[in-house]
Amino acid sequence: MFGLGFQEILLILVILFLLFGVKKLPEIGKGLGETMREIGRIRNDRKAGKEEEKEGQKGNVISDIKKEVKKIPGLKEVKEVKEAADKIKSITKILK
Repeated sequence: MFGLGFQEILLILVILFLLFGVKKLPEIGKGLGETMREIGRIRNDRKAGKEEEKEGQKGNVISDIKKEVKKIPGLKEVKEVKEAADKIKSITKILK
């Protein structure tokens, strides 16, 4: 756990017992457990947020690249020529 062995944990529990008494220890334990759960949930939320942010950045990069590719001059004409060549290939396959 935090680099604490059994003896250290036992010593801490004895000190807590002497300071707060038997009646308060369950309440303190409950509060500590809730606090640890909350810290864990916050950590997981931050981790998930960072992962989503990274994925969002990847999406932005890809969309930016697509926009830049569409701006290339003559790309539309090249696409049309390729489609025409594909049509000719399909026609020649049918004729054979």
